[in-house]
Amino acid sequence: MSANSPERTGDLTVVLVKAGRTKIRYDAELLADDGTRVAVRAPWAGEGVRDFGFVRFETGDVFTEYYWRDRWYAVKEVRDADGALKGWYCDITRPAVLSGGELVVEDLDLDLWVSADGTDVRRLDEDEFADSGLEEKDPQAAAAAVAALDELEALARGPGIETLLS
Repeated sequence: MSANSPERTGDLTVVLVKAGRTKIRYDAELLADDGTRVAVRAPWAGEGVRDFGFVRFETGDVFTEYYWRDRWYAVKEVRDADGALKGWYCDITRPAVLSGGELVVEDLDLDLWVSADGTDVRRLDEDEFADSGLEEKDPQAAAAAVAALDELEALARGPGIETLLS
């Protein structure tokens, strides 16, 4: 199948690439693929607890992740072990590519956090993005990344991130 064809549900490996190197790879259950948007579910793949101060990712958390082949972001719905919604962690990425059982996504450093109640919307890692040199190396990609972050923030402050997921 081509990288843009819908694939059957089952298992796949999510590969997050940053600055040309694999940052993390983990197994996920493929929930849906309509040819444009891919939805997967996976347990927290990090080691131990990751405490950001405004949210903690920990063993038992479940991520339902949405990736697009035509958009510059991924949205990850985060729930605790009991199923309570913690919020949405949004990664600014190049469009996803699904091929041969791997969903490959290139992280562009910018992120957005939206709490479950929508009252905490925060842009993250803008300093890392500035330091990445993407604006000099690939100005079009940098502009697309910033536009994607702006779009997600507007959704979060307006109708809600969840409007992307239905």
